[in-house]
Amino acid sequence: MRAARGVRGRAVAAALAVTGLLIGGCGSSSSTPGAASSDTSGPGAPSSAGPSSGASSGTLVWGGPASGGSASAAASRPGATPLEPLPAAVPAALAPYYGQRLAWQPCDDGFECTTFTAPLDYDHPGGGDLMLAAVRAVAVPTGSGGAGGAGGARLGSLLLNPGGPGGSAIEYVEAVAKTYDSAVRDRYDLVGLDPRGVGRSSPVTCLSGDRMDAYTAVDITPDDQAEIDALAAADREFAEGCRQRAGDRLAHLSTVEAARDMDILRALLGDERLNYVGKSYGTFLGATYAGLFPGRTGRMVLDGAMDPSLDALSGNRTQAGGFETAWAAFAEDCAKREDCPLGRTGQQIGDQLTALFAAIDAKPLTTADGARRLTESQATTGVIQAMYADFLWPRLRTALADAKAGDGTGLLKLSDSYYERGSDGSYPNLMFANMAVNCLDLPAPFAGPADVQRAVPDFERTSPRFGRDMAWMALTCTYWPVPATGAAHTVRAAGAAPIVVIGTTRDPATPYGWARSLAGQLESGRLLTFDGDGHTAYGRHDACVDGAVNGYLLGGAAPEQEKRCGG
Repeated sequence: MRAARGVRGRAVAAALAVTGLLIGGCGSSSSTPGAASSDTSGPGAPSSAGPSSGASSGTLVWGGPASGGSASAAASRPGATPLEPLPAAVPAALAPYYGQRLAWQPCDDGFECTTFTAPLDYDHPGGGDLMLAAVRAVAVPTGSGGAGGAGGARLGSLLLNPGGPGGSAIEYVEAVAKTYDSAVRDRYDLVGLDPRGVGRSSPVTCLSGDRMDAYTAVDITPDDQAEIDALAAADREFAEGCRQRAGDRLAHLSTVEAARDMDILRALLGDERLNYVGKSYGTFLGATYAGLFPGRTGRMVLDGAMDPSLDALSGNRTQAGGFETAWAAFAEDCAKREDCPLGRTGQQIGDQLTALFAAIDAKPLTTADGARRLTESQATTGVIQAMYADFLWPRLRTALADAKAGDGTGLLKLSDSYYERGSDGSYPNLMFANMAVNCLDLPAPFAGPADVQRAVPDFERTSPRFGRDMAWMALTCTYWPVPATGAAHTVRAAGAAPIVVIGTTRDPATPYGWARSLAGQLESGRLLTFDGDGHTAYGRHDACVDGAVNGYLLGGAAPEQEKRCGG
């Protein structure tokens, strides 16, 4: 996800099976998508310091005007220059990396693990390496075929990425392998590569557990100068902690570099083309790969798509609109429930939520963890967490009822699950990598708190419930210790095989309009729409979505353009 300071997404299966972070979930058709979810307007703001074009390592070049392909409005957005492909031939300086041999070893109760190296800096391959880790569940062909397959012949490797940025693909594969569609599982090795800086791949850390507790609790809707100063100090502390602990790695955790790492792994796996399923931020990573290596792109599914043509300001604002759309769906559903604690109309429910947040801001609530109180920021995060999945709505109703009665335990648990806080007070690498990648991929949207204050009214028009919070959330990258290397761009991936882009109409974290935009940018993009709630669609037991995707992965026939499911 793009929004800084933690608004992001991961696929639901890994969250449920590994950490209890409940993101995604079963869709419903309880409400109509709001206009905010499809709004992708807004000017781009590319960095003046984009990646250089060092010929020795084939580094990314931001090119001139896009031409041809199926253009969308985003394709001509000012500042959103096209992502140009890298040379087809592997540069000599990178040949040793492409010539490694993977040594797979049994690991993690039935899986195989390996490591390999990639250059820390693709412009200077001799200047140090990073260790990257991967896992695979080896295909065992049964000859069953199915879903458009032609027999049980092995089709190669299928890389999976659950999103984030910062989500562990290793954990994800280990969580979903046994539940993945059997026909797909029979014919592909399911492979998870932790991106650089994530999980087991040279992970970055930034703060201790107690300082992360303080960071998650700080007021992100400051009411006066003292609270603005406290928020800025917390963001500076986070950034400085990353600088001290991550060192040189912090400047080399971009999505472009992670995509280039995937191409090394593709070659080491012996695959001519990269087959891939990415969710949420994993769509941005996959689209980046396709843009850089269109000729090596195989069957690719991008579910819960991000729009690379948006600058950070536009992306954060439209994402706030996505959460507003999801909140409207929750409120409509809540109004029909006997246990709805906030009212009987959408307006009442929204007004009472605003009043509850204000009361918690004035006086944080006690919780079952006597050492911690629920702050307004954590209450907001708890509500945001529940927007990812409609199966969390009953839990949210209970937590809101408890909060109205003075007990913040339920909302604090939702907030903690969002951040993956352990019962011992520890935090994983997820949020540190999330910030590091986001702040490197796009220039900071604000130069300082004064800019945020000027932007708040626009954010609030887009999202009365979450706009103010999400405007202030974007302040962290303002203090980031290394400059951004990326910029808003379009991805054409000319010559790539069909790429399936999935959008969910009431997706909170990746608004539906983002999927429409990405599918329009891609020369071979095919938009598959799921009319429902929650974050991402594939693997949520919708026969229409799963059948279309599995048929494509097994037989190569992409669904027809503008295919719709759900509703």
